[in-house]
Amino acid sequence: MNSHGYPVRVDATLDSDLSRWLWLVKWLLAIPHYLVLAFLWAAFMVLSVVAWVAILVTGRYPRAIFDFNVGVLRWSWRVAFYAYGGLGTDRYPPFSLQDRPDYPAHLEIEYPEQLSRGLALVKWWLLAIPHYLVVGIFLGTGWYVATSGAQNSARLWSSGLIGLLVFVAAVVLLFTGRYPRGIFDLVLGLNRWVLRVAAYAGLMTDDYPPFRLDLGGTDPGTGVLTVGTATPPPPVAAPGGAPPAAGTTPGTAPVATPGTGAAPAPPAAGGPPASHWGAGRIIAVIIGSVLAFASLGLLAGGGVLRLADNGLRDSQGYLMSSAVEFTSPGYAATSGDVDLRSGTPVINLPERWLGTVKVEADARTANGVFIGIARTSDVESYLAGVAHSTVSDPFGSDRTPPSSYTAGTAPRGAPQDQSIWVASARGQGRQTLTWKSSAGSWTLVVMNDQGTRAVAADVSAGATVPVLDDIALGLLFAGLGGVAVSALVLVLALRRPRSGT
Repeated sequence: MNSHGYPVRVDATLDSDLSRWLWLVKWLLAIPHYLVLAFLWAAFMVLSVVAWVAILVTGRYPRAIFDFNVGVLRWSWRVAFYAYGGLGTDRYPPFSLQDRPDYPAHLEIEYPEQLSRGLALVKWWLLAIPHYLVVGIFLGTGWYVATSGAQNSARLWSSGLIGLLVFVAAVVLLFTGRYPRGIFDLVLGLNRWVLRVAAYAGLMTDDYPPFRLDLGGTDPGTGVLTVGTATPPPPVAAPGGAPPAAGTTPGTAPVATPGTGAAPAPPAAGGPPASHWGAGRIIAVIIGSVLAFASLGLLAGGGVLRLADNGLRDSQGYLMSSAVEFTSPGYAATSGDVDLRSGTPVINLPERWLGTVKVEADARTANGVFIGIARTSDVESYLAGVAHSTVSDPFGSDRTPPSSYTAGTAPRGAPQDQSIWVASARGQGRQTLTWKSSAGSWTLVVMNDQGTRAVAADVSAGATVPVLDDIALGLLFAGLGGVAVSALVLVLALRRPRSGT
């Protein structure tokens, strides 16, 4: 830990003229900030990964990324202080990553000259676990149980300690016009703990967050020096040789008090100068980060499809479903209609997407099994008035999918004697049919070999899906292209502007 205290400073000043009722609608007023912060936090995550790699390689946190991520935390803290993380001010938060000396909430993090490569591997997930447990209680993992007397049913809800305290303060404010000072000091201490842990988990410091509540609006955990200041210069005498201003100590520089309009502290001596983040650079980082997320999703999707294409096919090249139960107390069990669209005269979509279809069936009775595929209209005509079941979502995730039963009589003839089938198979043991898919509305029918009642069979289906490899390669190439473009956008956005620009 540095000589003057913890390198994360969180300050806030409680407004003396808070509105009694404005807190009731701040959730609505803060929506623009929440929308922007959603994108900023996406960028924060992407840039934190980049910073993590840079720390492992160089031992340093890139200054432009550091300033951006600190700005995201600062922006989040101002919005939380305005809204339901504090309700300590009615002044609308500025849309800025920079510190605003005239705003009553402040966050500063001292830029680290050097960071441990080893700690970067473990501190954000392993070493921070004890703090995550504590912060979870602060932010909302405490569970409470109540019982409803009339229905005698248990009800669960969760609320963090910060939210509960702020709600109590809001109710007191509503009726008295005053925000309880003790609650304010405690809420600031809890938020201060959360932000210290966020900075540590975000790799911005190697100093382990202290297990203590530093209460009050002015952060007592960073000593008398403002975070990020260089060695203080000798005091400057007032005109006429007057002694230093009240509140200063001989031999030290005056300390800026948050909310007083004093200029922000300069960056740490010897470190790279702080970056200025205007709207254009922020938008560029957001665009690059969102593009990076999308590109990684495309790469992941393409990789999964390639694995499926190479590793999940059977020996004949089919992608098969798990076996499901086709059962019926009647004479047949059907899949319902499957509509395959024709596409265009140039591209036959069913053939291009599904290719050849394979269906396998194992009878679960002593009777042989019959499986066949026919046009839905022909199946409906054949089974009109016949007792049968229609299986819903037959090849979904359920081993025993739901079905609906239609009462009736026996069919007019054995299934193998019908001419409606485009593909069929029958006999004892496992039966397999293959069918080259084509456009139309089709139905799979499972019956006993001789058309007797009480059908029970295990059925699986699959297809060659010839387009799968093309889709996988397309996603991979699109993802690689997106990663390259996002990297270029981020590099240009993070590059330090030339002097005078």
